[in-house]
Amino acid sequence: MELGTFSISLTVRDLAASRAFYEKLGFEVSGGNPEHNYLILRNGTHVIGLFQGMFDNNILTFNPGWNHQCETVDPFTDVREIQRRLVEQGVELTETVDADSTGPGHITLIDPDGNPILIDQHR
Repeated sequence: MELGTFSISLTVRDLAASRAFYEKLGFEVSGGNPEHNYLILRNGTHVIGLFQGMFDNNILTFNPGWNHQCETVDPFTDVREIQRRLVEQGVELTETVDADSTGPGHITLIDPDGNPILIDQHR
């Protein structure tokens, strides 16, 4: 099962301060919109999303069908197939996607330590 590119979505108190901090570590803004309280930063293949006021917790994020540059990859495991396999293995999902749909969709789950995981397919 291929989950796609990985990033971490960080909930931040001050978007500008967090941006300045991660830029000192070599990250560069590659997307997002500060007017909408989020930025996407990259350092090589490492991706961090900074989100102010959007989430209660940091989120581990996977994007099926994308590589680390948000370029499409084929083949890829569709989010509905990932959902089916996880459910078959007894994994409890906190949000599901319509199994009969196509295209973009997402599922969410919580790991044993309470960390939210988002599997978010954009294509």
